[in-house]
Amino acid sequence: MLQEKYLAKLRELPEPVRQFGGLVTITVIVILSFAILNIFWGGGDELVRKMKLEEERIAKEKELSKLISSLPSGILVPYEGTKGHKLSEEQHEAVCNATEIVSQRSVMGANLTNFKAKHIYTINGNDIKETFVKWDKEKNKCFAGFTVTGSNVGVNETITVTGEVLSFFNTGIDTRVYFIKNF
Repeated sequence: MLQEKYLAKLRELPEPVRQFGGLVTITVIVILSFAILNIFWGGGDELVRKMKLEEERIAKEKELSKLISSLPSGILVPYEGTKGHKLSEEQHEAVCNATEIVSQRSVMGANLTNFKAKHIYTINGNDIKETFVKWDKEKNKCFAGFTVTGSNVGVNETITVTGEVLSFFNTGIDTRVYFIKNF
């Protein structure tokens, strides 16, 4: 009986008021639903931390991209020489940190002084498992390398070849390790 009385009063309300009441009710239900979902799957602090890290990474990437585009295309070297553009110490570190590609040329040059790595690289179809480029703050130098893995006379071997980066190649879009001194 009480329900019928309240329903009758609701039906007597003007149509716009009832529609607005329905909109408010749906909005409250949606907000409560998301609040409940956030309790179980929210991770707000972790998400904020990840977003800040990503923003920092993007800002750093833009800065490095700006530096690379300001350098001339071609060979970049950290020493005085007849070939290539000489990098300042700051540029050398920045280019090292921006570089992710170890070129085929530098791999083949480094393999010349490491016969076992050259052998595994050759018999396994020139397959490189991993490459890396790192700035060593203690030595104030850039180091690069690669890892080759493969079967050598029935035995699986993994060899990591690393050495000092003596030059980079700037394509205008990215930089690549051009020569690795590993002897």
